[in-house]
Amino acid sequence: MPTRAGALVTDPTAVAGGGQLIGWDDLAPWVRTRESSGDGVRWVWPDTASFYPRLLAAGVRVERCHDLRLCHAILQLATSDPWPAPAWLAPPPAQSAAPSLLDDLTPDETPALSEVVAEYERQLSALTTSSAPSRLRLLLAAESAGALIAAEMHADGLPWDRDRHDAVLTAELGPRPAPGLRPARLEQLAAQVRELLASPGLNPDSQAALLKALRNAGLDLQSTAKWELRDKPHPVVAPLLEYKRLARLLSANGWTWLDTWVTPGVDGRPGRFRTDYVPGGVVTGRWATSGGGALQIPKAVRAAVVADPGWVLVVADAAQVEPRALAGMAADEALASAGRDGDLYAGLVASGVVDTRDRAKVGMLSALYGGTAGEAGAILPRLRRAYPRATGLVDRAAQVGESGGTVRTWLGRTSPPPGPSWRQVQGRAGESDAVQTDERRARSQARDRGRFTRNFVVQGTAAEWALCWMAETRRRLRELPPVTPGEPAPPVGQPGEGRPHLVFFLHDEIVVHAPEHLAGQVVDIVRESARSAGRLLFGTFPITFPLHVATVTSYDRADA
Repeated sequence: MPTRAGALVTDPTAVAGGGQLIGWDDLAPWVRTRESSGDGVRWVWPDTASFYPRLLAAGVRVERCHDLRLCHAILQLATSDPWPAPAWLAPPPAQSAAPSLLDDLTPDETPALSEVVAEYERQLSALTTSSAPSRLRLLLAAESAGALIAAEMHADGLPWDRDRHDAVLTAELGPRPAPGLRPARLEQLAAQVRELLASPGLNPDSQAALLKALRNAGLDLQSTAKWELRDKPHPVVAPLLEYKRLARLLSANGWTWLDTWVTPGVDGRPGRFRTDYVPGGVVTGRWATSGGGALQIPKAVRAAVVADPGWVLVVADAAQVEPRALAGMAADEALASAGRDGDLYAGLVASGVVDTRDRAKVGMLSALYGGTAGEAGAILPRLRRAYPRATGLVDRAAQVGESGGTVRTWLGRTSPPPGPSWRQVQGRAGESDAVQTDERRARSQARDRGRFTRNFVVQGTAAEWALCWMAETRRRLRELPPVTPGEPAPPVGQPGEGRPHLVFFLHDEIVVHAPEHLAGQVVDIVRESARSAGRLLFGTFPITFPLHVATVTSYDRADA
């Protein structure tokens, strides 16, 4: 076999001994055998998003991996001796369908085994010389587990009833129009807007033309944003806001979206929505998507997310993860205590720090994001007195950012340093011929970076907790039986291998697709995994991460 087919290390504890070259033709059965051996192997490969879909397409799933690309990105910023990433660690292009296991690869797409081993050894060395290797090791494991989960969720898909989706669109917009035409309801609203603005030829989808027509009608507006339109006393506001809502539904999740992203159902099961998740796609470690908009599924179409017959959706939503993560990072027992019984914001009220839950939320979000205007300015001093450890941590992170420094999350993800333009502006303000404009610009830029680093440490740590939550949930779900006792083994390609499996993730919310008879066990697993993630990050510190969990047949019922 050509060496380019062997860019996969199977025994990371003995990489110095060489490795084994396996061609793609033989890879799937070989990996399946190693996985079933019970040795707890961790697969080391350049990029999960490129390698793992090939195995999933052949019906093979692995327990653990080390994703060299994702781990390199973390280590580059977290270590004092960074090294350039090899060309073969460049992010792969987004794929809307998994490649075949037998697809041929060009020599540039897959490196030689020796290159993989060398990069892995370099990463191990960087890890052991870091300031907090145990935490960073957990982060690399969680990031790699997240990559496996993302690939599996794409392969399994989120159950989606195309007929229900079409019915939602038809009820809201009218029947599906011919290509290039507006749906009936949108056209009716457009006509109403034109009439109320005395602008017969107006295209309400043109922001420039719409703003001009609104101003000609006497409305003092700087934009056509909903928040600016909402309180204006003009009869056009209501139909225009409704037009904008429906136009957004059509563009984001209309019939074209349905045809593009939701595959038809098979064997009596609903279709599947398959998005391309991007683990670590946001600088703080949060996920992103490269297509399909999975992180923005509106409530209007959630009724189309329907479990398979005999299955249910276990929807778990974690409450106020960021302030809880902050309490754990700062070891602020007072803040942790406020959230121990459930609603942290209600706990702030009960402790007498603020008088209403809404004000508690405003104050806490202002502490996390650096807001000081309006009501936040009055509440923040109270929070600083009540929770000096937590507020002091984010205040210090902001100060580091304002001075051009970098900060780290609890497990060690490091914020990127400011770029040359930032340093140029700051340097210009200190020159002898600097003017007030230079100084104001530098101060504004420094405050912006301070707000970024203030939030980075908290949002990034919350993302780490969520990764550990998902990874532990996945591990425990894999231990459940794949089928009801007495039934035949599931065929290759059955979602989740017939086991309960993760199908959706949104920052602090997960959805597990589970056989109805296992729903109770899945609920217990999701809850205990949340507690386990808290212990992984913060040990015995008494911080809780309570969940709202609902077992439903369609996603829209989770909030009922």
